[in-house]
Amino acid sequence: MAIKEDVENSVQEAEIREPLIQDNNNLAHGEDGPSQKSSSGHPWMVYFSTFVAVCGSYAFGACAGYSSPTQSAIREELSLSLAEYSVFGSILTFGAMIGAITSGPIADFIGRKGALRVSAAVCVAGWLAIYFAEGALALDIGRLATGYGMGVFSYVVPVFIAEISPKNLRGALTTVNQFMICMGVSVAFIIGTVLSWRVLALTGLVPCAVLVLGLFLIPESPRWLAKRGREKDFEVALQKLRGKDVDIIQEAAEIQDYITTLEQLPKPKLLELFHKRYLRSVIIGVGLMVCQQFGGINGVCFYTGEIFETAGFSSSIGTITYAILQVIVTGMGAFFIDRAGRKPLLLVSGSGLVLGCLLAAIAFYMKVNETALQAVPALAVTGILLYIASFSAGMGAVPWVVMSEIFPINIKGQAGSLATLVNWFGAWLCSYTFNFLMSWSTYGTFLLYAAINALAILFVIMIVPETKGRTLEQIQAAINK
Repeated sequence: MAIKEDVENSVQEAEIREPLIQDNNNLAHGEDGPSQKSSSGHPWMVYFSTFVAVCGSYAFGACAGYSSPTQSAIREELSLSLAEYSVFGSILTFGAMIGAITSGPIADFIGRKGALRVSAAVCVAGWLAIYFAEGALALDIGRLATGYGMGVFSYVVPVFIAEISPKNLRGALTTVNQFMICMGVSVAFIIGTVLSWRVLALTGLVPCAVLVLGLFLIPESPRWLAKRGREKDFEVALQKLRGKDVDIIQEAAEIQDYITTLEQLPKPKLLELFHKRYLRSVIIGVGLMVCQQFGGINGVCFYTGEIFETAGFSSSIGTITYAILQVIVTGMGAFFIDRAGRKPLLLVSGSGLVLGCLLAAIAFYMKVNETALQAVPALAVTGILLYIASFSAGMGAVPWVVMSEIFPINIKGQAGSLATLVNWFGAWLCSYTFNFLMSWSTYGTFLLYAAINALAILFVIMIVPETKGRTLEQIQAAINK
């Protein structure tokens, strides 16, 4: 099987076009040709590799969920002030921003598996620093380290899964990343109520250990190997992922041809990401991260208990319901993403976010104006839970899926780092400003978030393409031309 792409004579004028795949009959030849192998097999190695990779996602969730159930115990044992504990909680996002900046170059230089190993090692060091901490400094160093690991995981895991998956499974498997993050957060919330804060820190070592051991058993990303010119390793890895009896000639040729074209292009610097050739993919990737974070998710997530208390509802019941709901709905999203498509899920999710914000705004408006106060708790809880469910259904996972699909491999490191950095900056800004906004106006805060989510719907409709059922090379060729 051969794949041809038109490449301009001048490197500076090179354009990436969608590969043209010739008919199988023209190219079948020899005893090792496609006629001797099946065209499909059971992708058990893809599933296993995904399982190993999403242990990093679970570690991500465990880091994010750690501070909520441990606040009172840590403050009491180590005599921390509220300000000192606030630094401990928020420094996580600064570590994640550093991880986001470095994740792309690390993943490009030492490979996707190498970046996962580095991230796991830093997380282990961070958890041990927290476990042995006797004061604020050691706690902050440990939290910063686990935040760095989160930042790297948030980029590398979805990229690795997207690069190893066949097109018909890519969306669902990449969405497992978000599902496992939710699992990590929820489990930390629940077991944190019965374990001491030091023992809870040790539980964060478990997914890191599974990840490191599992990486010895799975192949590296074939696309990264091809980009590094390791042709034999590339073919071995792709064959291992697809199955020993599967014909990989067409897919291998398409990947190689596409990367050959990319290698003829100039190596882009950061500012060159905004060149016309790459601008649309950068706008899509960064824009979706803005839509995901600035719609209020981290403010609502970090302060769910306080929101429920303000509305007159039980904080513990509300938080547990939230933890369970997000896991269930994220799992449903993983099931539907390769059936319904990325764009429909984003639009349904965005619509639910707007409606949830409006219900919460109406509830708090009624409370401020002392109107039908008995209905306020139920209306507020309905709005918040609808908001959480809607976010988990699409806006939580799909931006990461699309981000892993749209960047050509020659800019994936830099562009992915930029998108991930924007995501973490938005997470910090949203969580930092939430209490100030709520002090300004409870219902005004949710009206603001409703407006931002409405703009996100317009962005999805006008800018974001549907990527379901297409190879990475076809997606990137269609966008970056």
